[in-house]
Amino acid sequence: MTEASKEKEMKQTIDPKLMATLNKLTPLFALIVVFIIFSLMAPQSFTSIRNLELIIRQTTIVGITALGMTLVIISGGIDLSVGSIVALVTVAIAWLLDHGTSPLLAAGGALLVGSLCGLLNGTLITRLKLVPFIITLGTLLIFRGLAKGAAGEQKIDAPLSWLNELLAALKPDHVWMIVPPGVWVLIVLALLVTLILNYTRFGLHTFAVGANEHAARLCGVPVEQTKLAIYTLSGLFAGVAGLMQFARLTVGDPTVAAGLELDAIAAVVIGGGSLAGGEGSVLGTMIGALIMTVIRSGCTQMGLSNWVQEMVTGVIIIGAVVLDRLRHRRAS
Repeated sequence: MTEASKEKEMKQTIDPKLMATLNKLTPLFALIVVFIIFSLMAPQSFTSIRNLELIIRQTTIVGITALGMTLVIISGGIDLSVGSIVALVTVAIAWLLDHGTSPLLAAGGALLVGSLCGLLNGTLITRLKLVPFIITLGTLLIFRGLAKGAAGEQKIDAPLSWLNELLAALKPDHVWMIVPPGVWVLIVLALLVTLILNYTRFGLHTFAVGANEHAARLCGVPVEQTKLAIYTLSGLFAGVAGLMQFARLTVGDPTVAAGLELDAIAAVVIGGGSLAGGEGSVLGTMIGALIMTVIRSGCTQMGLSNWVQEMVTGVIIIGAVVLDRLRHRRAS
C-alpha cells in the first residue's frame, strides 16, 4: 500500500463532524495557550482586571472591522481598504463635530461614509470584473489620500461629546454596564452577523459564492448583487470601527489604522476562515481578534519594542495563511 493510499484511508476513518468540531475549537485552544504563555512571561499586571478590560476594549476596533472582513473572505474576496475607510471616517466625524453637527448626526455621517466607500468597492468589483485585491488596493490609496486632503494633512480636533465615552473605561457609577458601550456594539453586531450567515438566504448565498461562484450562478444565486451587498456591509462595519477609533482618539486622524486591514484578515484566517472562500465563522473571527490583541498586550507588558511587535504580527499572518493551506490539504 502506497503512502497516498494510507493517508486517504486514514482520512476516511476520521469522522468529518469530529474534524469540523476540532477545526472550530483550534482557535480557542490557541487563545488559551497564548494567554497562558504571556501570563507566565509577562508581569503580573498582564492578568489584572484593568488590563483584561483594556484588551477587550482594544479588540473592539479590530473585531468590528473583522466582522465585515468575515463576510468578504467567506465570499472569496478581500478588502484591503478598510483601514483607510476607518481613517476617513474619523476625519469625517471630527469635521462634522467641528462644524456644529450634533454627535448623533456625526455618527450617522460616519456610517454613511463607510457604506459609500464599501458601495464604491462593490460597484468597481462587479462592474469592472477585476479581482478584489487590485480594486481595494487602489481604493486603499484613494480613501487614505481623501482623508489626508479633507483634513489638510493634519489632525482635526473636535469638541468633546458622548461619542468619546463609547470606548472609555467605565466610570464608577456605570459599572453596571460591565463593559463600555462600544464593546456591547461589537457583541450585538457579532450576533447579528451570526444570524445573517446561518439563518438567511443572503448568508447562504455568501457561502455559495465563495465555495464556487460559477456553480452558484448556475443555481440562480444573484452573484453580483450579493457581492455588492457584501462590500457595502464591509464598508459599513469599517464605518462603525471608525466611530470607535474616533472615540478612542477623540480626534480625526488621517494617518490612523494603517495595517488594520491585515489585522482583520489575520483574525478571520486564524479563526478558521479560508482565503479560498466558502469557510468562516463569526465566533472564530472574534477569537482570532482576541488572539491578536492578547499578543500585542503581552508584548507591550513585557516592554518589547514596536518593531518587535510588528514582526510578531507578520509571523502571525504568515502562520495563519500556512494553517489555511494545511487545512485545505487535509480536506483534499
